[in-house]
Amino acid sequence: MAKYSVLIKGGMALHEGKLERLDIGIKNDKIDSLGNLERESADLVVDASGKYVSPGFIDLTNHSDTHWTLFSQTKQESMLAQGITTILGGNCGSSLAPLVKASDIEGIQKWADVREINTNWRRVAEFFEELSKHPLGVNFATLVGHGTLRRGILGKESRELGEDELKQMNFMLEEAIKEGAFGLSTSLGAAHAKYTSSDELNILFKTVAKYGGLAKHHLKDEGKNILPAIAQVLSFARETGVRTQISHFKILGRKSWDVLKEALGLIESVIQDGIKMTIDFFPYTRTGSLLYLLLPSWMIEGGKEKIMEALRDPRTRKEALEYLKSLTLHYDKITVASTLKDSTAVGKTIAGLSSSSGLDPEEIIAELLEINQLQVSIFNEVISPEHLEALIKKEYAMVASDGVGYNFDVKTPFDLPHPRSFGSYPHALEIFAREKEIASWPQILHKFSQMPAEILGLKDRGKIEKGYFADVVIFDPVKIGSAPDYAATHHEVQGMDWVFVNGKAAVKNGVLSGETAGKIIRHS
Repeated sequence: MAKYSVLIKGGMALHEGKLERLDIGIKNDKIDSLGNLERESADLVVDASGKYVSPGFIDLTNHSDTHWTLFSQTKQESMLAQGITTILGGNCGSSLAPLVKASDIEGIQKWADVREINTNWRRVAEFFEELSKHPLGVNFATLVGHGTLRRGILGKESRELGEDELKQMNFMLEEAIKEGAFGLSTSLGAAHAKYTSSDELNILFKTVAKYGGLAKHHLKDEGKNILPAIAQVLSFARETGVRTQISHFKILGRKSWDVLKEALGLIESVIQDGIKMTIDFFPYTRTGSLLYLLLPSWMIEGGKEKIMEALRDPRTRKEALEYLKSLTLHYDKITVASTLKDSTAVGKTIAGLSSSSGLDPEEIIAELLEINQLQVSIFNEVISPEHLEALIKKEYAMVASDGVGYNFDVKTPFDLPHPRSFGSYPHALEIFAREKEIASWPQILHKFSQMPAEILGLKDRGKIEKGYFADVVIFDPVKIGSAPDYAATHHEVQGMDWVFVNGKAAVKNGVLSGETAGKIIRHS
């Protein structure tokens, strides 16, 4: 009988901060031995000569849950193919639990067809119980969405909470963390968060801090008002001492790019004061977002029905178009990625649609939103490549996909999914480590694995170490990469040879195996 279930031989493994020649013996779902294991036997022997061996990549900003592919496309192949073995859901203020009533799931209707969803859970424990019946390709952990809590308490109302309502919300959060959630996420620019008070958030974050959890923020503004948005998040961190992370950090639009130094200075000031503060970013210059978010805030705050009413009303429509003109958007850099009904617009820029129709670009935006009932996604080139290069050098910054896991044999719900859902990590290795040599291979691989594990508080993942779960990736440093193609429905990864999840090979010699060995990870 073989001593190991898997033996990885001859590779350069990330171990204690450096790449070193190391054999890895895996027994069942855990790493059992490290060192020179040339004479040992295994059921599966992998020759990793000339390759780099890393802990599996941990994606702390992921949306497979709220886009529903966690249930509808459980293999999560677009995650596995790029080396991601663990994902964190419940980001940007939205989670799939806890729910007060079944209709609370409508909070994800921007990204998924909720008519096809039948929830049989309310609590986080019940959500995990249902999810455990599905064969997951990746490990899954979750935060609690602040917006999900508010929807549960207030329904569609948007107002300040009463004292009893806040107690109820805090109780729901505490119970969710006790049942395995890792903390709380916010999106304070969203309509339902408009009347959120600082007192409300400080009470909630103190509860998260009490249990050693994580507070994660989608900034209220990522453009011209990003500095006060960062300051707001930092004030919560200082007030409560909660571990804090800013999700998908970026500065949108050329007019705001010059505030990067000041923005990072704010973050560094709280780190110097001993606050645990980190940020993540995706390695692309184009965002993937919803078109309606370009509309003025007064229009968005009322929710879907109010926005549609405002688009149909000549007076408010005119005000919205004038606001869009004042933004001086680069319409030649905004590409329609998906639509609900009018697929003829997909893959075309707003400038191109304007030119071919004779309508102003702003009118094109209004028409697209009205025809498609607001369900239009876009790619918008508004991020500085120099900013990405600056971020990867920062000790407190790490990479996350901000993406969604898909199966390759299923058409994505988006006509043109963002490349980040397929190649964020290989692309980052390709541009930052190999091509530009901005950071070393060990530094970047640390940001992919051990750093996010420590941020989340995982004690047995994120390292190649005896007793740790065997989430391991093997890749060719000469070939690793994934070229972004914003006109493609599928994105290839080169150089990712093997991906093990809990000791099972999900990728074998560069080919997906169909293995689903993912586990639900609970906060303890």
